[in-house]
Formats: sequence, C-alpha cells, structure tokens
Amino acid sequence: MNSEPSGVDPRWGAAARAAWALDPDFVSVNHGAYGATPRAVLDAQTAWRTRMEAQPGRFMRAELPGALRAAAARLAAFLGAAADDLAFVANATEGCNAVLRSFPFAPGDEILVLTHGYGAVRNTVRYVADRAGARMIEAAIPWPRPAPEAVLAAVVAALSGRTRMAVIDHITSPSALVLPIAGIVAACRARGIPVLVDGAHAPGQVPVDLAALGADWYTGNCHKWLCAPKGAGFLWAAPARQAGLHPPVISHGLDRGFLAEFDWTGTRDPSAFLAVPAALDFWEGMGGMALAARNRALAAAAGAGLAARLGTEVGTEGAGAGSMATVRLPIAPDQAEAFAARLLAAGTDAPAHRIGDGAWLRLSAQAYNTDADYERLGDIVVRTLGTTA
Repeated sequence: MNSEPSGVDPRWGAAARAAWALDPDFVSVNHGAYGATPRAVLDAQTAWRTRMEAQPGRFMRAELPGALRAAAARLAAFLGAAADDLAFVANATEGCNAVLRSFPFAPGDEILVLTHGYGAVRNTVRYVADRAGARMIEAAIPWPRPAPEAVLAAVVAALSGRTRMAVIDHITSPSALVLPIAGIVAACRARGIPVLVDGAHAPGQVPVDLAALGADWYTGNCHKWLCAPKGAGFLWAAPARQAGLHPPVISHGLDRGFLAEFDWTGTRDPSAFLAVPAALDFWEGMGGMALAARNRALAAAAGAGLAARLGTEVGTEGAGAGSMATVRLPIAPDQAEAFAARLLAAGTDAPAHRIGDGAWLRLSAQAYNTDADYERLGDIVVRTLGTTA
C-alpha cells in the first residue's frame, strides 16, 4: 500500500512526527477522537498560562476579555462568520447542550437526530425531550457507502409538522460519514425547521463557511483537526437565535447578551481558547486544506488496504469520505467495544463501534501518519482477531 503521491509535501509523513510529542511505540491512528496538540501550540498555551499566573487578577479582569475576543475573531474569520456571533465552549457537546437546554420545547414536539449521531448529544436530546414531554425522532442513515441523495432523502423523510429542531452532524463520529450538510440545512429551512449542526469533526477536515451554510446554530471543536489544545470548542449562533441562548453554567452575564454570558462562566483556564490562533497558524503552515486533501487520500487508501486484508468492506467513499475511514470487522456487532479495548491494550488507539448490523473499525489520517502506521495497525488487528473468542 502506497498512498503518498509522488512529490509529496516534505512537511507530511515521517518528517512531521517531530512536531508532535507522540509515543513512537504506539500506533496513533485516532486523531479524530481527541486530536493531538503539536509542540508549538502547546508552547503557545504555556505562554498564555505563564502570562495569566504572573498576576491572575489583572489578567482575568483587564487582559482576558480583549484577548478572548481577538482569538474568537481569528477563528470566526476562518469559519466565515462574524466575531460577535461566535463564543468559545469547551467542546461541541457543551455547545449542543447550550442550544438544546435553552430551547423552549413543548409537549408533543419532535427533535430530529440521526441514527449515526454522537452518543453524548443523543443523550442530551433525550434529556431535554423527557423533561419537556417532547420526542426524539431518528432519521435512519443508509449504510454503508450511502449516496448523498440517499442521506438527504432519509433526513427529509423523518421530518414532520411536529419537528421543532433538527440536530444534524456535519461529519458523523462512529461512521466517519461526511454528510451533505448544505442540502440538509436547506431542506429543513424550507420547512421552517431550525437546525443545530454538530460540527465536532468538521473544522480542519472539510471547508466550513457558516455565513453560506445558513444553519441556526453550529458548534465544533478546534482540538481535533485544527490541532488546538483540549478544551477548545466554539458555538456560533445566528443573530436571530442569540436571545434566550444560555451556557450550561449560568454566571454573572445572565441576560446581558450572548457574549456576556458565554465569555465568562466562572474562573477557568482560558489558555486553550487563547492558543487557537497558534493552532490555526500551525494548521495553515502545514498546508491547510491541501493537508486535509492529503489526509483524505491517505485515509481512503488505508481503509481500502485494511478491508482487503480482512476480506470485508469500507463504510465511506467519494463525497461521503473525509480524513477518517471505517472498515467492517469480521466479528459480531456486540463484540466491538471489547475489541476496541483489546486493540488499545495491544498498542493502537483505533476505535471500534457497532453500526447497524456490523462492527466497524475507524481510523484517522493526520500529517504525522504514514503507510507504515496502517501496516502496523493491520498487523495488530489481525493478531487480535486471532485471539478473539
């Protein structure tokens, strides 16, 4: 398997590994889960922490507000949004909680989610639905290798006159499926249904233009594909959707406006937020969307190679494929979680999930990955399968 094109950018592959502090003895092919923060970005975060601890009171009161807004403005520009419409949150799950727990659902309302939706967000939907007397409705995503039109049709078929909100993943977490998000948002808006987009995996993996997309809310992570420190997420809200939107932690800014509420929710370490511009500098320096295209090609080749080795199939292809790939495992669906634990113990972080009637392994491709990583992954998977009862 050789997925690197001739004349490959020298910033990628083995040459990139030194930019991260990754364990060389561990097969790191799960960047999509928790990311991995480069040394340069960690240094920027440390510099912010040092500045904060030099005089915490002065920093929190006099320096942080402007620094936080400057960092948000840089991120907003990258996402095609106005700075005043974007606030930092710890992660996309927190952003989804803010929107869902602020929305005035009523008895009989329906909240649409996807069968491939992220488990924590589905739990949040269940939580708010139970307390409001509403219902969680699932749109059944075709699988594997669904055409974009089939995904859109599945979402539209699940909408009804009672749908009060659609919670749609930009890229699904367990199945790594890049959804036709613009078409889904447009279909919902045509029916007067507001859309919350869970973009946890999107920034840095696919282009994101919030102004053009037209969703009502969009939340995402910077710690995944943009390589920011852990705890750096964002929530964007259209101006018309900001009134009544509150963070999960209510603090001094209550009812003083979107930014007043979200920019201060109590004392916390803001260095992950403030290091986001350094992460953007790093990502752009590594090639930006050219790196994302390389990662997409590497993930596709790695997934196809592993599927061929196992005699199974891949889950995504074409427009539905990103910088992650999924491969069917030759085990029972209910063995997926235990198999993932066995892989971790064997030296790789590749996760396994039950999707529909199968068990699927997900792998990621980032700048530091090479073909050799996936050869090692294949060896571990085959060896672990041989010891699976």
